[in-house]
Amino acid sequence: MKGQTIYKILNAKVKQYEQFGFIENDPIVVPHLFSQKPDIEIAGLFAAVFAWGQRLTIINKCKDLLARMDNAPHQFVLQHQDSDLKRMLGFSHRTFNDTDLLYFITFLKQHYQKHPSLEAAFSRDVLKTAPTVEKGLIQFRNYFFSLEEAPVRTGKHIASPLSGSACKRLNMYLRWMVRSNSEGVDFGIWHKIKPAQLVCPLDVHSGRVARKLGLLHRQQDDWVAAIELTENLKQFDPKDPVKYDFALFGMGVEGEM
Repeated sequence: MKGQTIYKILNAKVKQYEQFGFIENDPIVVPHLFSQKPDIEIAGLFAAVFAWGQRLTIINKCKDLLARMDNAPHQFVLQHQDSDLKRMLGFSHRTFNDTDLLYFITFLKQHYQKHPSLEAAFSRDVLKTAPTVEKGLIQFRNYFFSLEEAPVRTGKHIASPLSGSACKRLNMYLRWMVRSNSEGVDFGIWHKIKPAQLVCPLDVHSGRVARKLGLLHRQQDDWVAAIELTENLKQFDPKDPVKYDFALFGMGVEGEM
């Protein structure tokens, strides 16, 4: 398929899927429940980390968790008492359980006691001249597990390029926080990372479509493949290649390819 044809297909599908009618059944709808930046960040982080399996189940699990936090995640993270944490016991989503949840809350409390935003946790090692957010993702995982009480089992829920992971969920989270668009789907509330530095979230849906369009040749859905896909998308929009995540995922999940 010729490049110009792919370009027309992708841009048409971005217009089709980058709108609220499509995201009402997508995990990004969870942070859209909030208007304050820290609440958006925290709700978005959990929604991204839980983004594994059926989308409706993910959304419902997020709403369950947020209800346990009185639907005020930032306030809960900073002001909860030990007795409040009892409400977290028994929570689970697939392999994510209450042990993982309690550590997430511990980390978030320590971070927000020192910083007004989670942006600093991802952007510190991302230079303006860096081609991607790779070092930011590596640094975030190191920072996230820097507390002495970090459970070994929780490590599987925060990926890193160092392990070869495509880091689909964290790249999706960064897309939500960094990109801004006229439709208001992504939030665009972080500014230290540029949209051009984002890496396209790669999963079974987007990978299948990308391979059929000739945008991805590597067969494994790993970090190398995520970079290959992103670099190929830059030929269509070097400043905002990840906008095509809407097209690839949308076509994949709707079975258009």
